[in-house]
This record gives sequence, C-alpha cells and structure tokens, in this order.
Amino acid sequence: MPRFSVIVPAYKVQAYLHECLESVLEQSCPDLELIAVDDSSPDACGAIIDEFADRDARVRPVHLPRNVGLGHARNAGLEQATGDYLVFLDGDDTLTPDALHAIADRLKDTGEPDVLVYDYARTYWSGEAVRNQFAAHLTEAGPAPFRLDDRPGLLKVLMVVWNKAYRREFVEREGFTFPPGYYEDTPWTYPVLTSAGTIATLDRVCVHYRQRRQGNILGTSSRKHFDIFAQYDRVFAHLDAHPELEHWRPVLFRRMVDHLSTVFTKRGRLPRGTRAEFLRAARAHYRRHRAPGAPVPLRTRVRHALVRLGNHRTYRLLSLASRVHKKTLRGTKELLRGARGAALQFHYRVQLRLPLRADRAVFSSYWGRGHGCNPGALESAFRDLAPHIRTAWIAHPEHHHTIPPSTRRLRPGSAGYWTALARSKYLVNNVNFDRRLVKRRGQIMIQTQHGTPLKHMGLDLQDRPAAARGTDFAELLRSADKWDYCLSGNRHSTLVWERVFPAAFTTLEYGLPRNDVFQRATSADVARLRESLGIPEGTVAVLYAPTYRDYRRTQRLTVDLERVLRRLGPRFVVLTRAHHAYAGPLTALPGGRLIDVSDHPNVESLCLASDALVTDYSSLMFDYAVLDRPIVIHSDDWEAYEASRGTYFDVRAFPPGEVARNEDELTDVFASGSWCGSRSARLRATFRERFCPYEDGFAAERVVRHVVLGESGGLPRTLPLSERRPVPSAARSHPVPPLATVPAPGSPAPVTETL
Repeated sequence: MPRFSVIVPAYKVQAYLHECLESVLEQSCPDLELIAVDDSSPDACGAIIDEFADRDARVRPVHLPRNVGLGHARNAGLEQATGDYLVFLDGDDTLTPDALHAIADRLKDTGEPDVLVYDYARTYWSGEAVRNQFAAHLTEAGPAPFRLDDRPGLLKVLMVVWNKAYRREFVEREGFTFPPGYYEDTPWTYPVLTSAGTIATLDRVCVHYRQRRQGNILGTSSRKHFDIFAQYDRVFAHLDAHPELEHWRPVLFRRMVDHLSTVFTKRGRLPRGTRAEFLRAARAHYRRHRAPGAPVPLRTRVRHALVRLGNHRTYRLLSLASRVHKKTLRGTKELLRGARGAALQFHYRVQLRLPLRADRAVFSSYWGRGHGCNPGALESAFRDLAPHIRTAWIAHPEHHHTIPPSTRRLRPGSAGYWTALARSKYLVNNVNFDRRLVKRRGQIMIQTQHGTPLKHMGLDLQDRPAAARGTDFAELLRSADKWDYCLSGNRHSTLVWERVFPAAFTTLEYGLPRNDVFQRATSADVARLRESLGIPEGTVAVLYAPTYRDYRRTQRLTVDLERVLRRLGPRFVVLTRAHHAYAGPLTALPGGRLIDVSDHPNVESLCLASDALVTDYSSLMFDYAVLDRPIVIHSDDWEAYEASRGTYFDVRAFPPGEVARNEDELTDVFASGSWCGSRSARLRATFRERFCPYEDGFAAERVVRHVVLGESGGLPRTLPLSERRPVPSAARSHPVPPLATVPAPGSPAPVTETL
C-alpha cells in the first residue's frame, strides 16, 4: 500500500501534462502511485500517459471510453486508488519540489488527520507567481489536528479539491464522490471539511496553480456555468442528510451567495442574453436555501442584495451607484494624499537649494526601526570621536525610545526627515534610503550592510523569484550608485558586495562596527544583561535565532523547543529571537526556560547574555563567532532553502560548530556536550580565521577616522585573533555541574561535559 495515491485527470492538456506528471514522479517522497486518467482526450494526453507508464511502474494509466468530465474522471481514479492518502492534481498544474515529503511529515506530526490543507501559488504565463492571499489561515500555530468548528476561517481558502490530502479510509467511509458538471469541487470540499473529524494545515506552497492565458474552463463563456445551482443543491442535500452539520447552514448559505454573485459579476462567463435568467435562478436559490445568521461584511452587502432581489435592472443601478461612490472616495483620498506629498516634495526641493550642513549626520536602520546594528554603532562613534557633528536618527515613533537622548529623532516622511536628507553631509544606513533621495555634491553616503552574506543578495537574486519578490533591480543599482562607502567585515563580503552591487563605491574592509561591543563588554555587563532578561543563575542560555524563509508566507518553528528543553533538563534556557521580517514572536513559555526576546532592541546584547547560538542560515553566526562561543547549525530544510534563496557556500561543509539536521540531532548535540567540545572549537577557530579578521573592537573608530576625520594613515591596527579577548560567557566564567538530561526513549545515556 503506497503512502499517496496521486490522481491526475487529463483532458486537452497535452502541452502541460509532461511537466505535471514529472513533478509527481520526481518527488523526494517516492512512496506513491500516480493514477493518470485519460478522459478520452482528443489530443495526445492518452499517449503521454502511456509513455510515462512504460517508464515508471508507479504510473497506473486509466483510459475512459468516452469523455465524462472532470468530476467523473476523478471518480475513475478514486476507484483505482490504494494509498493511505488521496492527492488530486489537475493535468496543467504541478507539485512543488519536496511537496509530498513535507505533506508526509505534517501528516505524521499531526496524528494522521482526515484532511490536510496546504497552500498553493498561482503561476502565470509571464513567469509571475502569486501566493494564495488567504495563506494566513494555514498557520501551523495552535493545536493540531482540529475540527472545522475550531478554525472556520479555513473556508476562506479557495474551495478546490487539489489543495488538500484526504485519508482514503475517511473518503470511502463517508462515500464522497464527484458530481458531473462545472464547479464540481463545491459539493466535494464543503461536505468533506464539515464532516472531517480531524483536520490539519501545512503552511507551505505545495501546488503551482497554472493560470492559462487562454483555455481555462471557468474563464470561457458557456451555459454550463448554470451548473453551479445544482452543485449547491447537492451541498445542502448533504446537510439535510446529516443533521449534526445543521449549524453550518448559515455559513454555507453565505458562501453560496458570494459564489453566485462572483459568477454573475465575472465578465465573459455568462453568454450574452443569459444574465437576467441567471439572476432569476440565483434569486430562487436564495429563497430556497435562505439561512440567515452568518455575518455579511458591509462591502459585500450590495452583492447579496443583488442576489436577493434578482432583478437585472436593479443590479445595473446598484452597480453604477457603487462605482460612482468608490470613484469619488478614491479620488478624494488620492487628492489629499497627493497634496500632502506634493507639499513635502516642494519643501524637499527648497531644502536641496540651501547649503549643506557639514556638521550634520543622519542615520537609519532596517527601514525605520530603532537605534542599532552597524548604523547605531557608527552613530555612537560619531558622537565620541567627532562631537562637532550633530546626529539625527530616522525611526518610526514606536522605536523612538531606543534612540539616545542626545540624538535628534526624525519620523519617516515628515518635513524634518526631508530636511535632514537634503542638508546633512553624512547619510548612514544599513539598507537604502527613500528612492526619491537626490544625492548632492558633497554629501557622503555610507552603506554599512547588515551582516556577512551567506544567502544570495543583490543581482544574484535575479533568478530567485521567491526571494526577489518583485525587486526592481534597476532601482536597486540606482541606489547603489549613491553609495560612497560600503563596509565589509572580511574578504568574502568584499567580493560579494562589489559583484552584486556593481557601482563606484569604495569598500572599507575594516570589520563591522556593531561587533565592537563584543571586545569591549565586561563580565559585569554580561551579568547585568542576563539579570535583565530573567535568565536564571547557573543555567546555560542558548540563543535560538532562525532566519527568514522566502518560500513560506508565514514563518514557523521547525523544532519543538519545549520538547528539547524537557529532554535536556533544567540546566538549559532558550532565548528565542525572531528575524526582523517576522510578523510576530516565535514562542515563549512560563517559568523562565523559554524566553521570547524578539522585541529586544539590541541583538548584540542577546549575544553577550547567551552561552551558545543555535541558528540555521542567519548571518548572525558570523557576528557570534567574534565572541568565540559555541555555535550549532540546525539545517533541517537546507535543500528547500538553497533552492528558494541560494547560498554562497554550503555551511554544513564549512560550519562554525556542530551541525544538526533534525530535532533529535539538535538535542543530542547538547545532551552529549559536543556543542562545546574540542571538535566544535576547532571548527569555530577555522571559521573565525576566514570571517572575523578585523573584528577587534575598533571597526567603528577606523570608519569615523577615515571618512569623517580624513585620517588616511595611522588608523588603529588590527589585532590578531590570538591577541583578542572577547568577554567570556557566564557559563564559561562560572562552570556548571554536568547536565542531568532525559534521553529519548531507547537512546543511550548521554555523555556530558562541563563548560
């Protein structure tokens, strides 16, 4: 019995069928059968299916004697299925790489639910890919599995058959089949979801839903669109046969009205002369299945009124009134916005004609976040080494509390903001300023960057659409043309920045200013930071800082930190730090052993407070290596990350410490003590030699003396690695006894070390 039965009906899709079938057979999870159903297609679909069957024994061809339509073709595949789970795929769509492997893992993690709902992306003939806009409802946070009553928002996700995996025993027990006609997914998906005893979600794009330029069935004009009425009759007949599902009637009634109004308003679906007839039929269905109770948003009430009234002339009047209202409202907002923007730009142009202020410098970091990173370290160095220069910091109001009292606060887009950009001599950022910034003669722009690049950056993202996300590369280069200086922490960074941002800037390979604090902090500073974070005395604090996943819409933990901590025992504490692009924190637990520090304004302080770092592909590993403290790489999705974002080297082959490929290995690394063993130290030493040659505590001073004070010679010499004394961790300063760990069932007792 295979794990998956993948059912692919095919009718007039010969141009796409090869790619579809290959996307299934090339999955990293080979435990499948591919049931390809030739719905008596007049083109070469049948021959293509037979070719694949000859090449791969997992392909089971089904040839129907006559064309029966999409629904009955799927039923023919259902009759042949023997897998644990059913997966449907249309003949012009494709599975994404490793999709079945991810589905299998999620099914196992959630206890083999009746239905697993996963995500999809629309792919266009132009090459554009757009992820499902309701993907937030597929979050894996919270209990799983669950019933639809616990997560009714799932009904907002596109109601199609091919974005779900179904337990075959559940489908056969309930007797679910597909009806004939258009919109055949409707009387399948609603009964399936409402009847399922257990449901789970997978926040991952598993299907590429092809948006064909021409030939899409639902986009063609036909009377078959009237089939939608019979399909909803079947939905409500299912409710009639299952009284325990009666509470879903108001919700499904509202979904029906939404769907009917969508079909009516979509141009080109209904043949000429049938629109009034469709409205009358919609009105009859409204009255037949009316079940008030589900809230209707204000913006859709007009469409519901259209179906309720069922009068074409009324619709035309309502439509005209709605268009006039929206146009007027939009015009008013645009007029006000435009007037304010024009006034600010006029102000900026006036400021551009006034003299530069040689004693002014303006700083910003991460698109208006708080004081920190390399610009923050440089701003402090400006005040210390060049006190004649007045500094200002651009940040959104919620981050103003992080800015030093002596530094002026500026809000993005304000008049003061544009004045500072126009008249300050020094402009410092770790990303780019507003694209409308005009670089004046005499202005000096310092691009600090925000780390050492492991993942692809700049022009190297041109062939990585998931990571680039519509980046305007021409605009990116125009911004780079404004840089005078680009900071670099090592030769690797220098070579990458000069290649992916080909512009006329000067590279200052002086080290990264934000890491200076690692050489200057004291043990007293470390103790104070740990106390402020609530780290219990005598524990080993592990900073867990994963990077952003370009291939996921919502970010999630791939490791159960609570379970890891239970196995390691009370000597370990984990600080969880979300990437700055995350929408919210990772996780936290009461009791002080799992502490979320995502909102902490200074990641360098978190590094100082911790005893070890666990990360995946974050550039934080390069900074943390400056501290000469243990680093563990958790690379459980390396292939997916490499495919979506791309990296400059395989960090698993040249790591800064131990490498764990899954949660069990991660736990074992800490339980055995190898995280702080001699092998880990050797790997870290080699890593530091390559990536930390200048991180000696004087990077910011070298930059200020060179750029601001004009000292081309006599800059502070770079201390060799052997002469550096970064502040030790609290655990190394005060060794803790051997760890009492709880081994996994069946595993040998761990061998532990004392720091």
